[in-house]
Amino acid sequence: MASASSSDGVAGRIQNASLVLVSDNSSTLADIRKAVAMMKNIAVQLEKENQTDKVKDLENSVAELLDLYSDCNHRSSAIQSVANGYQPGEQLTDFKKLLDDEFTKLKATPSVPQNEHLMRQFREAVWNVHHAGEPMPGDDEEDIVMTSTQCPLLNMTCPLSGKPVTELADPVRSMDCRHVYEKAVILHYIVNNPNGNCPVAGCRGKLQNSKVICDAMLKFEIEEMRSLNKQSNRAEVIEDFTEDLDED
Repeated sequence: MASASSSDGVAGRIQNASLVLVSDNSSTLADIRKAVAMMKNIAVQLEKENQTDKVKDLENSVAELLDLYSDCNHRSSAIQSVANGYQPGEQLTDFKKLLDDEFTKLKATPSVPQNEHLMRQFREAVWNVHHAGEPMPGDDEEDIVMTSTQCPLLNMTCPLSGKPVTELADPVRSMDCRHVYEKAVILHYIVNNPNGNCPVAGCRGKLQNSKVICDAMLKFEIEEMRSLNKQSNRAEVIEDFTEDLDED
C-alpha cells in the first residue's frame, strides 16, 4: 500500500512539473505569435513603399520563427505525453531519452497546421497591399476560403458531447488524429473502449489516455475560432442591416 502511495506521489509530481514546463513554453509560443504579427505589419508597410527585398527578408525570418514555433509546440506535446504515460519502475527513468524519443516521433509528423495558417496570413497581407481582391498566384477560390477564413481545428464540435469546440470547459486533442474533444467525456469513452478508434465518423485514429492532451496551441486555436465566429456574426448583422435599408 505504501509503495503504491509513493508511486502515485511521484507520478503526481511529474504531472505538476509537466504543467509548469508546458505553461512556460506556452508563453514562448505566444511571444512568437506576437513577433510574427508585428513582422507582418512591418512587411505591409515595406510593401507599400515597394521595398520588395526587405519584405522577402522578413518572410524568410518569419519562416525561421515558425520552425522554432513548431519545435516548441512539439516539445510541449512530448512533455505532456511522457508525463501522462509515466509509470514508476524499479529502475531510474531516463526522462531525457523519453522526451527526445517522443519529440523525434512528433517532429516526423506533418507540419503544425497553425504554421501554414500564420505564414498564409503573412503572405496574404503583403499580397493585398497591391492586389486586394485578387487571388494569390496558384490559388483557386476553394484555397482562399479554406486558408483565409478557417482556423486549423479539424472538428468544430465534440463528437461525443455535441458541444461546439469553442464552448468546451476542458478541451483536449488527440496527438494521433488531431481531433478535439471534451476531456471528461473522451476519457470515459476510452475507459469503455480501450482499443477503440476516434469517435469522429470515418476517423481511424487510435485513442490512448496518454495521447489525448491539451497541447500548447489548442487554447490559442480555440480562441482564434471564437474571434472568427464573432467577425462572421458582425458581418451577418451588417449584411442584414444593409438588406433592410435596400428594402426601405
